[in-house]
Amino acid sequence: MLLMAFSNKTGALLISTGNKSELATGFCTLYGDMAGGLAAIGDLSKTAVYALARWFNRQSASDLIPSRILTRPPTAELRENQTDQDTLPPYDELDEVLRGHIEEHLGARRLIERGFAEELVRRVLKLVVLSEYKRRQAAPVLRVTARAFGEGWRFPIAHGYRH
Repeated sequence: MLLMAFSNKTGALLISTGNKSELATGFCTLYGDMAGGLAAIGDLSKTAVYALARWFNRQSASDLIPSRILTRPPTAELRENQTDQDTLPPYDELDEVLRGHIEEHLGARRLIERGFAEELVRRVLKLVVLSEYKRRQAAPVLRVTARAFGEGWRFPIAHGYRH
């Protein structure tokens, strides 16, 4: 909220830090990593963000992004000793299911046919549907994949829609 207040006072653009994996599953906070006027990494999966961070470090021959950030388990830091994997599937699995569903327009049946566990698919797709209300409040996303959240991606949020 302090950064948004600063943005409002100075006219500076606050860049939100939520990525596609977090926006897809609702693993983001409206007044935390979703705060801002532009979601620059909102169309990059968590695994892509980490790969890009490692690439930046290799290109600079230093740790522009401290290595401890890239080696510790991802966490929303909402409570002590919390990790994302306490609630979410491992990001390498999660991001593949999300990519198939969001960017390739695959439903549960087709994802399961691809070899993903049915429980994983159903859990992830449920999170996507339940998190639509947060995405409606998100900053505009810079599109870098075949399909980003924003225009052209909407689920009903008040009619009991089930995927």
